[in-house]
Amino acid sequence: MTTRALLFDLDNTLIDFMKFKRECINSALDAMISCGLKVNKEKARKIIFDIYEKYGMEEQKIFQKFLKKVNGKIDYRMMSCGILAYKKTKESYMTPYSGTLEVLKKLKKKYKLAIISDAPGVNAWSRLLAMKIDKFFNVILTKSDVKSQKPSSRIFNVALRKLKVNPEEAVMVGDRIDRDIKGAKALGIKTVFARYGNPKVKKGKSGADWEIGDIKELMKVVKGK
Repeated sequence: MTTRALLFDLDNTLIDFMKFKRECINSALDAMISCGLKVNKEKARKIIFDIYEKYGMEEQKIFQKFLKKVNGKIDYRMMSCGILAYKKTKESYMTPYSGTLEVLKKLKKKYKLAIISDAPGVNAWSRLLAMKIDKFFNVILTKSDVKSQKPSSRIFNVALRKLKVNPEEAVMVGDRIDRDIKGAKALGIKTVFARYGNPKVKKGKSGADWEIGDIKELMKVVKGK
């Protein structure tokens, strides 16, 4: 059946989210250290990402938890230094992967496009608006909209219904095997693994119908269908 729609994950599929997060945390740590925090930066970075691993990458109280862990209490001056530096860096690193805009422009001419993100609504929209790519999508869904996240069938089904397409008419593009790929395949949606967003997965091991090492390669996939 002819492809009529493409569904996209957001983080590490359209934006290099981990690079963005690392740079923001580095700036925050530098600022807190300048404000008097006595800590080894490498050790501090590991502590922060361990907290993210436990509570999720969207954890809003990351600096409170971090300072309580390393200092035994929350120093609000230090925390404010970190937050301000994080936000300042956030603005400069909120950019899509190279080639993303060109790919979306071409796809928009022929297909319906959707975002399916596990990020909270405000976070996802902030990133989309900052990158100025929200206009390319017919449908934008976050876990805040449907009260569920991938691999739940609910968020996929809501997207398909809003796009007015059948599962076999859609292609899902994402970097998470457990959420994007398996979730979509369970419904009969074709899948493209964004290996550039999850390079730890060996080539050919994603279980997706196609794998791409650069978002620009997506054009070859859809043309070849």
